[in-house]
Amino acid sequence: MKTLVFGVGGVTNGGKSTLSKSLHKQIPNSCLIAQDEYFKDDSVVPVDSNGFKQYDMLDAIYMDTMMREVESWQKDPGAFLRQRGPEHNTVSAEEEKVYVLIVEGFLIFNHRPLNELFYKRYFMEIPYDVCKRRRSLRVYTPPDPPGYFDGHVWPMYLKNRQQMESMVSGIVFLDGLRPKEELLAAVCRDVCQEMERLREDD
Repeated sequence: MKTLVFGVGGVTNGGKSTLSKSLHKQIPNSCLIAQDEYFKDDSVVPVDSNGFKQYDMLDAIYMDTMMREVESWQKDPGAFLRQRGPEHNTVSAEEEKVYVLIVEGFLIFNHRPLNELFYKRYFMEIPYDVCKRRRSLRVYTPPDPPGYFDGHVWPMYLKNRQQMESMVSGIVFLDGLRPKEELLAAVCRDVCQEMERLREDD
């Protein structure tokens, strides 16, 4: 049995979730873990001097819990897939030796213990105006207060990205304005090539 861990990060509403879910459907023996599933309750997320909830930082996420999930997959990816339900159990005789974990999230490359696990890193980026427009069309719980994007979301994205680039190398930046099918084909090709390389190493 061999394993590969890939990361799909990027700006809010940049298309990382769409890409990750599509990859999961395309790649046999794959599993998807999304960082958004580990947000802390709104009541414990700190507030800045402007009254904005500080969601766009690692302290707002149960990273220890997320890491335990990743470690559980590493120990026995087959059992991990079975626990997630039959729709995830896509093991075939031909491909049973390579399992793929796709980790998706906006701060996955800023958490050093998680970042060190990635064989390859993809980062979705879109321009400010597109990001702001897409964000305004989404419904969040709790909802974004007035001025939240310019007062917190975008400044924190720039800050987190600068930190990421100072500590991480080898990131593949993806243009989130390109057609979804084109992005999926390119990344899927990369992943499948690495899976084939591992099989040939036997």
